[in-house]
Amino acid sequence: MPATAAKIAIIIDDIGYRLTDEAALSLPTAITLSVLPHTPLGQKLANEGYKKGHEIMLHLPMQALNGKALGPGGLTNDMTEVQIKQQLQRAFSSIPFAKGANNHMGSLLTQMDEPMLWVMQSLKQQQLFFVDSFTTKYTKASNKAMQLGVPSLRRNIFLDNDISKHALEKQFQQMITQSKRQDKLIVIAHPYPQTIRFLNANLARLSDNGITLVPTSQLFDDMDIAAATQLNLSATLK
Repeated sequence: MPATAAKIAIIIDDIGYRLTDEAALSLPTAITLSVLPHTPLGQKLANEGYKKGHEIMLHLPMQALNGKALGPGGLTNDMTEVQIKQQLQRAFSSIPFAKGANNHMGSLLTQMDEPMLWVMQSLKQQQLFFVDSFTTKYTKASNKAMQLGVPSLRRNIFLDNDISKHALEKQFQQMITQSKRQDKLIVIAHPYPQTIRFLNANLARLSDNGITLVPTSQLFDDMDIAAATQLNLSATLK
């Protein structure tokens, strides 16, 4: 395979509430599992996924514009810096082996400068990465991550907003097409039975198209991390 082969990370998030979420463990271990904090099955599935070889992330609930309930561990716009950082620490404590985080919902909170700065300060302190699920085009998350030198990427494709076979195929084909134009892609999907079945049946097509499926952290190459470190050093010196 050529050195320039495209890399795709697929993150299965929203894991932790349903017994059917365990089916995500049937997927290839290159797929990343992002687990909701303080959920009935979250800690168990994070442990089992890690033992099988999956990379684990924290799926961090953040306030949405639609006012939808966040569930436990959520970050909201009325929290102080101390509250946000404590809530984040408790969330990470509930999900073992997490190497980074992505936001669950967050169309309101990710637009806000201060909360995003506090989140990134916490991630920087623990040397964790952040994936912006990109639930609003006005997100400040990536900007604040870059400002602080936190390795960060943004979701490119949602695979399964529609779980019909036709729609899944359309999005999967979009992944393949887009990977010919850019060498790194982040795809987010969910542990729906239809999604798991589709991925298990179709993931082999990626290598047929010269695409490598990798854990999310492998999209941050040494240059990205060096650049993030340099940015952080510059900010410290100012």
